Amino acid sequence: MFSYSLLAKELHPSSTFHSIGFVNSFVVSGENLYAGNDMGTVDVFDIKTQKIINQITLPLLTTGINYLVPQKVISVDYLNGKILIVSIGENSYRNVWIYEKYELKQIVDESKKLTIKKALFINDERILFGTFGSEIILHDTQENYNLYKSHVTQSTMGGLVLNNDKSKMVMSYESGEVRVIDVKSSHVEHIYSSQNVDNVYDIALNNGVIITAGQDRRIAVYRDGQKDYHIKSHFLVYAVGLSPSGKTGAYSSGDEQNIQLFDTRTKVLGDTLVAHTSRINQIWFKNEKEIFSVGSRNTVFYWRLD
Repeated sequence: MFSYSLLAKELHPSSTFHSIGFVNSFVVSGENLYAGNDMGTVDVFDIKTQKIINQITLPLLTTGINYLVPQKVISVDYLNGKILIVSIGENSYRNVWIYEKYELKQIVDESKKLTIKKALFINDERILFGTFGSEIILHDTQENYNLYKSHVTQSTMGGLVLNNDKSKMVMSYESGEVRVIDVKSSHVEHIYSSQNVDNVYDIALNNGVIITAGQDRRIAVYRDGQKDYHIKSHFLVYAVGLSPSGKTGAYSSGDEQNIQLFDTRTKVLGDTLVAHTSRINQIWFKNEKEIFSVGSRNTVFYWRLD
């Protein structure tokens, strides 16, 4: 049984950030927002002023009929002044870049024939790649060498996240499974499969709590030492987010493209975030009271909770 809080209300964004293209991936670090888009740039915003303070532009691609087109950016991560970027190349294979000190360096090109969906920093030297085909690759940038390349399952990968100390990764799949994997060894430590019965599009992890976004219209909740459960939505759930404490969850709700907040402990539904007009792709908590989100458009929304 699930209930709405009597104090629940609709909240509108506190501010917005307008990229030059449709934003596919973003990350927030400190007072900067890094937004990768389909126009081949990563727009860097100052959160306080909401203005673009830098723009990282990838080289244009040449098509078979000699047209110049931008590379679509599909994944962005940040660590210690470095920005990790994944883009789609001419033949749909991936290019991977690191931007540091105003210099753009390519570390993986299309010749590797990788279909990377997400790339994440493990530390200053190592990067984790997750592919659509559910391969996980731990890459050493100093040696330009893959420490391992492991094929986890036959199912297509949905989402990939790391825990706070980046020792564990959690992956979701089209089968509905969620797997906890040791980053150093690629060993599967646990499989959750009790709550989703179809493709899991997105996943969030914080403080021992995992929540998922399912094609089966379910938001699954897995908590250490607690009974698993799910919330049933009336529309496909494309994106989820989780506060650092793991107490507040968020999911894309309904064909109205709202964001619904809920308490992961009591299962009580809370405030609804209203503004999106397109499919929501990403929800991210900066802290317990600040949320960023983006849909299939060029605007990243910022919400401040009461």
